[in-house]
Amino acid sequence: MVKTMFSKGKIVAKTGNEIMAEAMRQIAPDVVAAYPITPATEIVQIFSQFVADGKVPTEFVAVESEHSAMSATISASVAGARAMTGTSSQGFALMWEMLYIAAGLRLPIVMAEVNRALSAPINIHGDQSDTMGARDAGWIQIYSENSQEAYDNMIQSVRIAEAAKLPAMVTTDGFIISHCMEVAEVYPDADVKEFVGEYKPERALLDYKRPFTLGAIDLQDYYFEHRYQLAQAMRDSKKIILEVADEFKKKFGREYGFYEKYEMDDAEIAIVTIGSAAGTTKAVVDNLRAKGIKAGLIKIRVYRPFPAEEIAKDLSKVKAIAVLDRADSCSATFAPVYLDVVAALYANCGDKAPKAENYVYGLGGREISLEHIEEVYMKLDAVAKGTKKASTQVEYINVRIK
Repeated sequence: MVKTMFSKGKIVAKTGNEIMAEAMRQIAPDVVAAYPITPATEIVQIFSQFVADGKVPTEFVAVESEHSAMSATISASVAGARAMTGTSSQGFALMWEMLYIAAGLRLPIVMAEVNRALSAPINIHGDQSDTMGARDAGWIQIYSENSQEAYDNMIQSVRIAEAAKLPAMVTTDGFIISHCMEVAEVYPDADVKEFVGEYKPERALLDYKRPFTLGAIDLQDYYFEHRYQLAQAMRDSKKIILEVADEFKKKFGREYGFYEKYEMDDAEIAIVTIGSAAGTTKAVVDNLRAKGIKAGLIKIRVYRPFPAEEIAKDLSKVKAIAVLDRADSCSATFAPVYLDVVAALYANCGDKAPKAENYVYGLGGREISLEHIEEVYMKLDAVAKGTKKASTQVEYINVRIK
């Protein structure tokens, strides 16, 4: 995220949860259905208070589970409502069946999702194993480094979802962003309302003058074609995401893309990561640059659709990269983001691709420090210089291994 000189809002101090709830208030969806879960509880709790106080004309549905939350949100969406929800971790997992239905029905639902580790053992802190597990469910996935990005991403996601006819989730790292207070810029209600616009569904189940079939059985004759259409819609959404980002920049002065490049123009070594760890990594890049080491960073914002060609083009210019994953595939190969990045490099760069290493960090909220990231960069520097071979297996940062 790059801040331009243009600004129309007011500066506030808010947590990630507070600012996502604020974005939802300004968007003013027709229906929000939700069930509370740590660390996302505050989002829907604060929003429900907005509803109770008459600050937003939304129908808030308090349901009995997260599966029911997504079911009710789907029902509202097919009825023609602009519908939203929020969840995390086990709640997100309980929605699993309905996530695929929302995508398969091409419903523009928006979800505020706070990344949290999955049980067992029980853990309430942040890693990205929940949403990484659903990375191929047909939802657009947008990740946030900080509260400002969470707010901006929520506003943009509504436009993106409705134009692409796909559901979208906006995430923050649990507790690190969701509960930490940061300074952010909040835009005037009228400007957000104008940017989001009025929702005009192409069709609605309650429009009895234009009846249509929904949720019909779809066997060998057409299921394949419909799944292809869903995949193609995801590919086509890349153009929509950039168009919405361009309009957002013109109106609010902040620039977004599929990912952010930090000190990448002449970088020889680079880290690729997602979420709040990018901020820590930027500080390390600055320190290394001061020492004459040409380090860079690519922070992925849009993980689905994955920007394969674009990211391969930028990474092809460096000698060695490390992909930092906050989720583990447990498959004895590599972690999710690394697999996507390396596949993109192989398909687009062939034998000219940089050497690549994979690191898993921060599971269950385990901290990652400046020193940890600097150590990764120094190993990369050795790989780039040919004094060390790139690791052929997943490396784990700050874990006690016996």
